[in-house]
Amino acid sequence: MTKMHLLRNLLFCLLALFLVPAWSSTTEVVIGDFTNGADKNGVPVGWQLKEKSGRADLAIVKENGVSALRLASDDSSFSIQKTVDVDVSRYPIMSWRWKVTRLPKGGDFRKSKTDDQAAQLFLAFSKTKAIVYIWDTTAPQGLAENAAAPPFMTIKAVVVRSGGSETGQWLTENRNVYDDYKKLFGHEPPPVGGIRIQINSQHTSSAAESYFADVVFRSL
Repeated sequence: MTKMHLLRNLLFCLLALFLVPAWSSTTEVVIGDFTNGADKNGVPVGWQLKEKSGRADLAIVKENGVSALRLASDDSSFSIQKTVDVDVSRYPIMSWRWKVTRLPKGGDFRKSKTDDQAAQLFLAFSKTKAIVYIWDTTAPQGLAENAAAPPFMTIKAVVVRSGGSETGQWLTENRNVYDDYKKLFGHEPPPVGGIRIQINSQHTSSAAESYFADVVFRSL
C-alpha cells in the first residue's frame, strides 16, 4: 500500500470518529449556565430583562467557582426571559440549581395580595399553557394548582420548596417536565417555547433574594 493510500485511510478513520449524527450524542440542552457574561445592566447575554414593578437588581456572580445569576427584589417584580425550543418528549428532565437567601415576608401564591416568591422558574408551552416551579414562603411543598394568570391562559404552579428551613443552601432540583405537564393538563406537551426566571416582593412590600445556576434539559 502506498503512502498516499495510508494517509487516505487514516483520514477516513478520523472522519468516521467525528461525523457522528448529533442526535446520537446529544443528551442535554443547556438553557442557562450563565458563563457568557452580562451586559452593563447585569442581564445575562442571550436573555431579556422585563421589569414589572420597581427596579431590577441582578448580576452574574461567582459562587464557589460556579457562574450564577443573583436576583434581589425590594418591593419590586422583574424577570429575565428568552425564547427556546425544547422537545420535552426527547429531553423530559429539567434540572437546575438554586439558593434562596431571603424570602418575601408572608408570601403565598394562593392569594393575590401575597403572591410573592423569591424564586420562580416559568416554562411557557404555548400562548395559553404554562408551568411555574416556585420556592414559596408559605404554600406547602408539593402543592400544584392554578396560579394567577392573564385571561385565556392557564398557569400551573408547582411548589418545589417552601419556607426558610433550607435557605442559604445550594439545592439541585430535577423535574420530569414531560410527566408534570401530562398530569397537570391531561395531554401530551408541546415543546417548551419560552423560559423565564423571576423574583417579586411588591405585593407584600418586602424583600427577597435568590440565586440560579445550571438550568438544563436532559434526556432519560
